Amino acid sequence: MGNIAAIVDKAYTRWIAAVGRRPRPMDDDYEARCAKGQAWLLEADSKSIGVVIIEDMEEYLFLHNIAVAPDAQHRGFGRCLMRFVEEEARRRGYREVKLTTAVVMQQNVELYLRLGYSITGREPTATVDRLWMTKRLDDVSPPKVD
Repeated sequence: MGNIAAIVDKAYTRWIAAVGRRPRPMDDDYEARCAKGQAWLLEADSKSIGVVIIEDMEEYLFLHNIAVAPDAQHRGFGRCLMRFVEEEARRRGYREVKLTTAVVMQQNVELYLRLGYSITGREPTATVDRLWMTKRLDDVSPPKVD
């Protein structure tokens, strides 16, 4: 759990000022997520570099959080984790993956759009609006790695 929280903290620290508070993933209960089988850790060269938190919902797989350690970013690991989430959703029989992200996290929004997600809702919060994004899996193929 310590590795997960450390990766999340490092990855999300840069967003604190834009969001106006600590982003929600920084305060998640990763011990509980691990106990429920919702946390997945990516390792490379015996080093923990990424994490995804997913949850089974009634009709879709929900991606709570994806984070890559800053020193491992821009090397395709985020896309690799996104492919894993989509493959896991298919394996579990889901036709959709849904996620939310803060509207001010524009780099993340743009990445999800490039990966085939569409904005399906906007939800106001106390600090910044949250976007709901969805990807249908039955009519798309997995994204290609650059």
